This record gives sequence, structure tokens and C-alpha cells, in this order.
Amino acid sequence: MPLLAAPAVTPASVLPEATQQAIGYPTLFLLVLAGALVPVIPTGALVSSAAVVAFHQTAPFSLAMVFVTASLAAFLGDAALYWLGRRGLKSKNGSRWLEALRARAPEDRLEQAQEKLAGHGVAVLVLSRLVPAGRIPVMLACLLAKWPLRRFSRGNFPACLAWAVTYQLIGILGGSLFDEPWEGVVAAIGLTVLISVVPGVVRRVR
Repeated sequence: MPLLAAPAVTPASVLPEATQQAIGYPTLFLLVLAGALVPVIPTGALVSSAAVVAFHQTAPFSLAMVFVTASLAAFLGDAALYWLGRRGLKSKNGSRWLEALRARAPEDRLEQAQEKLAGHGVAVLVLSRLVPAGRIPVMLACLLAKWPLRRFSRGNFPACLAWAVTYQLIGILGGSLFDEPWEGVVAAIGLTVLISVVPGVVRRVR
């Protein structure tokens, strides 16, 4: 008598969906928030991975919750970083947050951001989150132009929405191509890494 094949065990099948959501959404929020403040966390890959898992869940509004969680965390993180940068500009001794922004905005990228910001205003801010490594130079350009937090936030809100939609669509694409969530997560992470690396390689070649 043949043995019955053991069911495949994946991280998504170990925990019930309710438990995954109770853990996953707060974790996603905190990681994206931290990634906005400290731009070394691959927040785009996190959102894409969360979208893959949500795509394979049966609970309604899972994808909507990923979108709301990611965009809100990105918006609040950007607002906090901008506020800290403004405090650094007003301080005689500066601040480590402002110095960190300057360190991540090369002079040529900053000059380009300032020129585009002067010519196109808020539209540049909206697009900056969709361009790899474009967020920090534009944010610093806004700081040096002495934009108040309210004006920055008005432009940054649609930027965060567009960013969350873009990386969530990458995750949905990965989830739709594979039956197992982990396969979709790997594909989504690979695609987000490729998107972030290619522009830098092109600039270096030029």
C-alpha cells in the first residue's frame, strides 16, 4: 500500500491567517517606519513580500491592509525624518540626522534635485519615492529650500501612496506566478533588488 505524501509545510501554512495578520501588519508597519528613518532597510522588498503573502490569503481586504499599513508607515517615517532635519537646520551645531541626510545625497544628485524642485515643485517630490535612491536628495533639497513640514507633507502623501502601490503590484505579480507564497516572495525580492541596482549600475557605466 503506497504511503500518503506528506503535505508541504511552508511558513504561511504553519500559522493561521488570523495569527499571521496580527503579527504581520504591526511588523510591516514598524519595519517600513524604521526604513524611512534609516534608509538601509529594503522597505520596497518588505512591501512586495507582504503583498505576496496577502495575495495567497483568503481573508478579505488583506491586500488593502498591506497598502494602508505600508503607505501610512512610509508617510509618518518621512515626516519624522523631515522634522528632525528641520531641527538640525535651525540648530547651531546641526544634528546627526541632518548629517546622515547629507551623507546620502551626493553633491551632483543634490544639485539635480534642487534644479528639478525649483522647476517642477511638488511633482518632483511625488516622483522621488519611485526612483531608487531619489528620496533623500529631494528631501534634502526641500529642507535647504526651507519648505515647511506642512508643504512637504502635502507632496509626500501622494508620493507614499504611489510607492506603496508600485511595490505592492510587484508582490501581486510574484504571487500570481507561483503557487507557493515563498516562491513568490523570492521572485518579488529579486525583482525589487534588480530595480534598485540597475539605475546605479547605469550611472556608473556612464
